[in-house]
Amino acid sequence: MTKPDLTGRNFPTARQDAAKDAAKPLGRYEGPESSYRLAFTDTSFILREEMRPVRMQLELLKPELIQNEQGIESTVVIFGSARIVPPDVAQRMVDDASSAGDETALAIARRHLAMSGYYAEARCFAALVTEKSKALETPLYVVTGGGPGIMEAGNRGAFDMGGKSIGLNIVLQHEQVPNPYITPELCFQFHYFGLRKMHFLMRSVALVCFPGGFGTLDELFEALTLIQTGKSRRRPVLLFGREFWTRLLNFDLLVETGMISALDLQLFRFVESADEAWSVLEAEYGFELRENSKDLPAVDL
Repeated sequence: MTKPDLTGRNFPTARQDAAKDAAKPLGRYEGPESSYRLAFTDTSFILREEMRPVRMQLELLKPELIQNEQGIESTVVIFGSARIVPPDVAQRMVDDASSAGDETALAIARRHLAMSGYYAEARCFAALVTEKSKALETPLYVVTGGGPGIMEAGNRGAFDMGGKSIGLNIVLQHEQVPNPYITPELCFQFHYFGLRKMHFLMRSVALVCFPGGFGTLDELFEALTLIQTGKSRRRPVLLFGREFWTRLLNFDLLVETGMISALDLQLFRFVESADEAWSVLEAEYGFELRENSKDLPAVDL
């Protein structure tokens, strides 16, 4: 006779009970009108309007627990447009439009080509972060929104170096498919924008923002607001491409009209290349010492 395990569970796991529940021949209680199913396996119940707080908690906990299991402590977040294409794709668009003699398509293709340099810099920067932080006591992991464009470039740069990277996807009306360079166990999907943005910041030691549209601006300004108001600890916020950002946003006007303090302009800085961006992080955190002993605490939001 087998002796009982003194450390064995006293109760079956939820997974075991769910498996039993799924295997039961329920007869009249199998229909959709039945309330017999276990609450945590009952999708129609979980999706009720009144269960929103539970769903929000799940979106907070799932990425948190999995990143803990994967040893993710410190991250570098890359924001930017989904519409910026790789240089080779942009050049092919120019060549095709030129061959077809389509002036409208050629103008669009040339615009894509001009912006594609940001894709190359985002990919290079992510590769630098991944490769140069491998030897640190606390390695850094790239986080993106998980989609195409600059997001893809960030995950791709980490992938190039054989490193893990994170993708925080969001359900949108126009379907967003995760780019193919995210580490599968670190590829998440969100329903709530607020919780997704919270996860961008929870482990971040730096935010690097490439040109983008409304979504990128939303992410950037939420981060700046949290830092400005002291709700989040200060960390480097790097805006890639001074010309783009100063044409888009008149920061001096905000100071001149008293909408922000002149000191608020110190909450971010402009960079032009992957090497320059990494140098800023080296200077901030002492990465050049290779054995990093500087504390990189996760922010408590």
